[in-house]
Amino acid sequence: MNREIKRVSTIVLAMFLALLVSTSILQVFQADTLSADARNSRARNDSYSQQRGAILVAGQPVAQSVPASDVYKFQRVYSNGPLYSSVTGFFPINGEATGLEGALDDKLSGSSNSQFFDRVNAILTGKNPQGASVETTIDPVAQQAAYDALGNYQGAVVLMEPKTGKILAMVSKPDYDPNALASHDTKAVNTLYQQLLDASGDPLINRTIGGDLNPPGSTFKPVMSAAAFGTGDYTKDSQLPNLSSLPLPGSGTVVKNDNFSTCGPGETVSIATAQILSCNIPFAELGIKLDPQTIKTQADKFGFNQKLSIPIRVEPSVYPLYTDDAERAQGSFGQFNDKATPLQMAMVSAGIANGGKVMYPNLVDSIRSADLQTLESFEPKVLSEATSQANADTIKQMMVDGVDHGVASNARIDGVKVGGKTGTAQNGDTDPYTLWFTGFAPADDPQFAVAVVVENGGGQGQNGTGNSIAAPIAKKVLEAVLNK
Repeated sequence: MNREIKRVSTIVLAMFLALLVSTSILQVFQADTLSADARNSRARNDSYSQQRGAILVAGQPVAQSVPASDVYKFQRVYSNGPLYSSVTGFFPINGEATGLEGALDDKLSGSSNSQFFDRVNAILTGKNPQGASVETTIDPVAQQAAYDALGNYQGAVVLMEPKTGKILAMVSKPDYDPNALASHDTKAVNTLYQQLLDASGDPLINRTIGGDLNPPGSTFKPVMSAAAFGTGDYTKDSQLPNLSSLPLPGSGTVVKNDNFSTCGPGETVSIATAQILSCNIPFAELGIKLDPQTIKTQADKFGFNQKLSIPIRVEPSVYPLYTDDAERAQGSFGQFNDKATPLQMAMVSAGIANGGKVMYPNLVDSIRSADLQTLESFEPKVLSEATSQANADTIKQMMVDGVDHGVASNARIDGVKVGGKTGTAQNGDTDPYTLWFTGFAPADDPQFAVAVVVENGGGQGQNGTGNSIAAPIAKKVLEAVLNK
């Protein structure tokens, strides 16, 4: 009889332990994940019944919850919604939140593990629970300048600090008004959401960090220069054959420079001149000469092929391992299967401007609880040492020369040394170009790194260049922050 009692007691104890472990896992380790799950409608409805934390820019709310007279008790409101939509995203009643609203949903709603005692305190004191506020790194002057400069172009602008990785501006167009998508009228929201999905230009896509990524074109050339210099076999003065056309090995593709001629006079051309004048053929020749893994490793160090979170998830930019000479030649000037976000190309310029050190990009300065206690604060961290200080300084000067007397001339600013690189990327024989500029200023002590992408050649009936359309946009943004 005692043996049976012991057996039953053992089974009951095991079941109790299993229940204890499972509930502990759910309540401690999986609580944030379950609360953030878009399918958890009960949690979402509960989050509407309490005051959600604000998203701040320079201390001012650009997203906040205000009292409502319906069942949800609070309405999410976005100040200057279209201007900051790429940052805030939107918080719908039914569906998945986007932008910082989605990435930091647990903090903003007050349901994160770190806010457990705040919730307990609210229960004990009878206070209404309130989520944490999020202070962004966005500079309102930079954001407004980027928004205005981009105008009606389809594209994106990113501005960041090279020394810290702080993102100062993040604008994507076409844009949308998140206020309409946060409405409590579900039918109206669903109708508008479908209209935005069907709209030309995909306004719901945040082009600064995602979407159908664009080929970076010639803005990739500084990465190639870094790869070449990093081997120790090349300098800025290393000479390459100066051809007017280059048939690629084992391929019917023929590479040409943008001017359909040679890269300046002479039978050979230096790497520095090829980058300053943005000539494709010398970089294709360089790509064939370099080891495939050397180039990919260099691209990886600048952030390509990396999973990043700012804390919004960033679509990884792509530089494949090209083992085929013809493909690698095209990839060496940002074509074939190369793809990049504006954030990625801003990181390239920022890394070069920062002595070869690429900082991890970040959009959040701090997170504070309702009683103003700091839950998290921003600390700069290094993503990688992409290249040596000496090589970075060499490429930096090449980018300055590219603005001073090269093909990036429209980024010049009176009284300020600017470094930059344009890109005019092809998307097919008959498709419009993708237009780029990336750079930094002031060159003697870089405080800002910028990247601009303009899609569809600049718009219907246009097929501009990186210098004619993207560079002037970057110039306006840099002027705005330099003149603060």
